[in-house]
Order: sequence, then C-alpha cells, then structure tokens
Amino acid sequence: MTSRSKLLLIVFAGIVAGAGVWSALFWRTLKAPVELATGTILTPARPVADFSLIDNRGRSFGAKNLQGHWSLMFFGYTNCPDFCPATLSMLAAMQKQLRAEHAVLPQVIFVSVDAKRDTPGQLAKYVPYFDPDFIGLTAADQPAVEAFAKTWGVAVMIQPAKDGNYTVDHSGAIFVLDPQGKLAAELTGPFTVDAVQSDFRRIVAGRA
Repeated sequence: MTSRSKLLLIVFAGIVAGAGVWSALFWRTLKAPVELATGTILTPARPVADFSLIDNRGRSFGAKNLQGHWSLMFFGYTNCPDFCPATLSMLAAMQKQLRAEHAVLPQVIFVSVDAKRDTPGQLAKYVPYFDPDFIGLTAADQPAVEAFAKTWGVAVMIQPAKDGNYTVDHSGAIFVLDPQGKLAAELTGPFTVDAVQSDFRRIVAGRA
C-alpha cells in the first residue's frame, strides 16, 4: 500500500468515526415526545397576546403577570354548581402536595366568565377559600370577558333559567403557561390530583 493510500484510509476512518460520534450525540439529545394523561403538549409553545383584566384585589392583570413562573389557568364562575368548585378543589390539593415536596409551584388563575356577578369583591370571597394564593380574574363587562375567552378557544354561553337567574356554559380546559408566559400545554381531562400533578411535572421537566 502506497503512502497516499494509507493517508486516504486514515482520513476516511477519521470521517467515519466522527460521523459515528455525531450520530450518537444527536440521538442522545433528541428527546422523545412528552405524552400526557390529560392533554397535549404544544411544541413550540405559543405566544399569548396581551390582555387587560382585573384580579380579585382590584388590580390590573395582563400578559406580563404570566411571566417568571409557571401558571395553570382555567375558566369558570363562582355560581357554578359542580365543575368549577371541583376543579379548584383538585388544584388546591395538588398545590398542597407540591408545597410539601418543595417542587415547582405554579400560580393558579381562575378566570370568571360571569362578569356581571363575579366582581373583584365576589372573587375575593370565593377564590381564597380554596387556596389563599389562587388568583381570580374578571373584566368590566361581559363582552370583554367573552372576547378574552374566545382568544383561548373557550366557548361561553349564558343559559337563562325560569326563575330569572342564569347559568353559564363554558369549556373546561386547563391551560399550562411556561415562565415566558407562553402557552405550553392544554389539559382537557379527566382531571384528578395525581393525573394533573404528574402531567405538570412532565411538562416542566420537558422544558428544562
């Protein structure tokens, strides 16, 4: 074998070895898609348009308040007979477990779809009952609330009752927002403490 042939063989072997190392590193860093029990991961995370609502302390709350921490947000109303209090109770139990384990703790946001009855004062009585750190949001009027809900794909329908009262039908998804204030996942149920907590941990780990 000539010196030139030996040189070419060495160069070729080096290229093959380099390709093997690169391939191994590539497949090692390529993560398998995260599967959730209660919803879907959004890849990439979706930016959230700015908005202006009012929290249960009468303060302005917008997209900037979603930044710097994980958030779980869902829509409901304080006169809801079943789904809303059940979901808030489930999230409160989850928060209690996460606190005990010193794990990543999201802020929980309850957005009212009933602006007429759910004033900041009403939310201040209702939301802290489940957890003192929970945040309740409302708007100055019903059209503003429904416009905000629509941007999240949440349907809102007011159903009059015979006694002159009314109920509000609404979608029941829980939206997971990352510390950049982007929509990272949408959870659609069924919701249990263990399932939502496990999914939340998967989402956080997947974005680490």
